Amino acid sequence: MRKAAIVPAYNEAGSIASVIAEIRSADPELEVIVVDDGSTDGTAELASAAGARVLQLPFNLGIGAAVQTGLKYAHADGFDLAVQIDGDGQHDPEELTLLLEPVVSGRADISVGTRFAGPRRYRASLGRRIGIVLFAGIVSLIVRQRVTDTTSGFRAMNRRGIRLFADDYPHDYPEVEATVLVYRHRLRMVEVPVAMRRRESGRSSITPFRSLYYMSKVSLALFVGLLRPRPALAE
Repeated sequence: MRKAAIVPAYNEAGSIASVIAEIRSADPELEVIVVDDGSTDGTAELASAAGARVLQLPFNLGIGAAVQTGLKYAHADGFDLAVQIDGDGQHDPEELTLLLEPVVSGRADISVGTRFAGPRRYRASLGRRIGIVLFAGIVSLIVRQRVTDTTSGFRAMNRRGIRLFADDYPHDYPEVEATVLVYRHRLRMVEVPVAMRRRESGRSSITPFRSLYYMSKVSLALFVGLLRPRPALAE
């Protein structure tokens, strides 16, 4: 089984080398693929020096484009399994075993690490908690199963999941819409409780103003997306 770790990174020079080292320590079989999203701080060079395969985007295209680039590469190169893990150090690679188990065992096509279930729940700011509850409720109704973390970027997927997201992946703030895509294509998804760490460096791109924009835009996109024809997956 060929396994890839897709690491989208934008100006993560302060953490990318340690993230790569932690991934390799947790699972030496994972080939680490860093997608540098137009960084200006040497992220690509540091990732390459740490031994990762680096895919460089010509300028900053956003998290959705970076993730899809990595999954297109994984699909084209014949990987059987892929995990998505952020380059800022918030996701703990030691939890990869838990995340991978439902996919490796065949219980699910996609496994999502949730910060808001289990005994180690993440404490988000009030504004984010409102958005989390709102989207969790909307998405749970749409996909007809309980979803607690619709913005998690800590995921594992099999070849069906890789193919789906390589072909069709939302761009701006993609995780919420991606969950609905999984449901519409009848892939099996499960959530796995994980712990979230503080960022090692850099800062979040989600400001209070962007949070309002995000909530409005994604809510509209969810309902518009339900009206779109469901494209067949490419073989």
